[in-house]
Amino acid sequence: MRLPIAAGLATAAASITLYPLFQGGTWFLTGMGTILMVVAASVLTTRHNVPRWLGPPLELFVVWMYLTLVYAGDKTWAWVVPTKETVVALTGLLREGFGDIQRFAAPVPANPGISLLTAGGIGLIAVLVDLLAVRLRHAALAGLPLLALFTVPAAVISDPIGWPAFIIAALGYVGLLTADGRERLSHWGRAVLVRRSRGTGSQVHTDAAPLSLAGKRIGFAAVALAVTLPALLPTLPPNPLFGFGVGSGTGRGGNMITIPNPIASLRGQLTQPGDATVLTYTNSDNIPRYLRMYSLDTFDGDQWTMSQPKGRPENRVSEGPLPPPPGLYPTVPVKNVVTQVTVSDAVENLSFLPLPYPATTVRVDGDWRADESTLMVFSTHDTAGGQRYDVVSQEPQPTPDGLQGLTERPDIAADRRYLQLPQSLPPQIRTMTERLIKDTDTPYQKAVKLQAWFTSNGGFVYSLRTQGNGNEALLDFLRNRTGYCEQFAAAMAVMARVLGIPARVGIGYTGGTNVSGTWQVRTHDLHAWPELYFQGAGWLRFEPTPSGGLGQATARVPDYSRPPVSAATPGDGASAHPTPGPNSTDPTNGLAGRTRNPRDPEAGRSTDPVIVDQGLSVPAKAGLGALVLLLIALIPAAWRLSTGYRRRRAWTARKPAREHPGRVGEGTPGEPVRERLEYAVHATWRELIDTLHDLGLGHEASETPRALARRLTEQYELDAETSASVTRIASAEERLRYARTPGRVDSLAGDLRRVRRALRATVPRGRRARATLLPPSTLLRVRGMGEKVLDGFDRLETLRLWPRRRDRAEAPPEQAADERALTGSRH
Repeated sequence: MRLPIAAGLATAAASITLYPLFQGGTWFLTGMGTILMVVAASVLTTRHNVPRWLGPPLELFVVWMYLTLVYAGDKTWAWVVPTKETVVALTGLLREGFGDIQRFAAPVPANPGISLLTAGGIGLIAVLVDLLAVRLRHAALAGLPLLALFTVPAAVISDPIGWPAFIIAALGYVGLLTADGRERLSHWGRAVLVRRSRGTGSQVHTDAAPLSLAGKRIGFAAVALAVTLPALLPTLPPNPLFGFGVGSGTGRGGNMITIPNPIASLRGQLTQPGDATVLTYTNSDNIPRYLRMYSLDTFDGDQWTMSQPKGRPENRVSEGPLPPPPGLYPTVPVKNVVTQVTVSDAVENLSFLPLPYPATTVRVDGDWRADESTLMVFSTHDTAGGQRYDVVSQEPQPTPDGLQGLTERPDIAADRRYLQLPQSLPPQIRTMTERLIKDTDTPYQKAVKLQAWFTSNGGFVYSLRTQGNGNEALLDFLRNRTGYCEQFAAAMAVMARVLGIPARVGIGYTGGTNVSGTWQVRTHDLHAWPELYFQGAGWLRFEPTPSGGLGQATARVPDYSRPPVSAATPGDGASAHPTPGPNSTDPTNGLAGRTRNPRDPEAGRSTDPVIVDQGLSVPAKAGLGALVLLLIALIPAAWRLSTGYRRRRAWTARKPAREHPGRVGEGTPGEPVRERLEYAVHATWRELIDTLHDLGLGHEASETPRALARRLTEQYELDAETSASVTRIASAEERLRYARTPGRVDSLAGDLRRVRRALRATVPRGRRARATLLPPSTLLRVRGMGEKVLDGFDRLETLRLWPRRRDRAEAPPEQAADERALTGSRH
């Protein structure tokens, strides 16, 4: 019975590591119920009169019945018997769960479909663990399915699993191994313990405690090393076996770039309560600009993703200008802008630089490369956190009249990824798009009309509660007209592709807020927008997301997407009433008077100057790190110094005593005086023992105080005065241990100082330095604390609510009668 329960607990412990993948705890409760069903079926089938092969089939059947009752109980007959409708309902939920997993990024909502998949997977792992550990008696191999469960979050999310979850999972596996070992020993035994009692003869029992104790200590030590040792070792960057990926050649960081999930990061940043500063920038014209990081070019019907960026050695930004922006003709006027960007040190694991588009020159430290088709700048070695870099960009300045005249077919039509749409795209989206752009002639007019429909006359509402950007999510968004920038950008990009306009989704930051001449970009300024391609003007940003206090606070519609009023189509409403925006004479582009987003807890704070912390310099950081390491290294010495001071002070401390307030050791002391005397003498003795350990002079626990005093006097040839001091300390310790009345004991503080000084003089200078800086007695004390913790686990294991049946049978008749009488008296 113990082994099936241990297998279930090990599976439950390993399943805790799945917590980063889900929102809420519904999945966990359902998974625990599945494990309970497996454990119950395993316990029933491990009895001697039940065939062992019946266990796994029965466990699978019980899991199926449990999941049917939880997720399709209303379609069962009498709430027990499954029917055809229950099978159909479970199949539909499984299909829905698979679709939601592909649609959402972690943490995913724990809806019924995803919870059913998770509970079923945990149940299958529990059955496999039970099969290996209980049926086949290979508990060590049961770690393989547990490891498979453990690696799921490691493969899905980039953040490491929390160490508490790892410790719980590891302890669950150690507990399974311990239970298996005890089960084996109970069958054939290792050591024999003979107990004799009157009238019962001899009884032979298997004593599994010593081996169990050793195994648990080894397991706990391994878990502790697995948690603490990686923190002390330098991390190694991934280095692929073959040279596939971004760049070429070898480098200190490998040559692979990990593609993040920008949509998941976008949702997480916008919904978190804090609004921290991400970066600051200044530019030559003091006008806010969007800073793009990612360019998503692939839509598969479930989500927008980006292709693997390609950065060849000649595309290093340090080698010269970036590749020219695709599709931009010299006839289109451009504006040269110089921008200085400072990224906060708190930004972690960001391998893409936030840049205004299109950048022509980037001056930044490290190995950064530009993707030729998208002009994203990324690195396989460095991160953007703490970076300061300069950007020169040539910003296209197209006019509405000029864009209306661009009717040339895009030359990137051969690159079908910017026009591809999944075959599963709902036909309602195509119908709605074609109805919206009727009476328009040019691609530019179609793009402007789509943007105006989202921002002005479509009745859309900005809300962070909407999730997803796949086919069904977009269709729901277009029907309900509620969402945030993810849905607005994805919907306009899809509708532009329906109209034959190449489109992609950009993710980065809006221009932020001007604070004392510096543009400050915060967490809630993270944004998504569509980029549409026009032959001659290249890729141009559009803004379908509502701005201001009722939308994305710092979003702004580009000037070139505001056509003249005369170009409006009757009944359109988009051109007749364009979205309010900045004019060319406003250096802040209208942002100064714009209402902040109610999500910003620091709304209105831009009237006060803000000082941006630029962080410490590299030498200062190195010095601070060295100081921290030095302080950590001095912890044992400080601990030892504090302990010694407290012990030596025991003879001078005055504590109130209710009995015999006279001198210590005079006459027959009362209880408080006796306790104070014992504390002082034992503290002196322990200080002497710790001094011996620190100086490497040795001391065995079996050595009596008198024998120790004799050894020190003879081995180290102490003088008469020091020998007398050692003898007084040993005699006082002996009397306190064994004598009924210790008699008169004077202060031993002077004797202790004399003995410590003499012993330190007998060892080399290096050993004295080690005794001061790295005292071994402190490490022995830590080891003792660890042993007490392990002993506590051992005592917890031996706790029983009632005596075992065999112990009752072995009790002598007199003891059994006494127990019965005691039980009767209680009633």
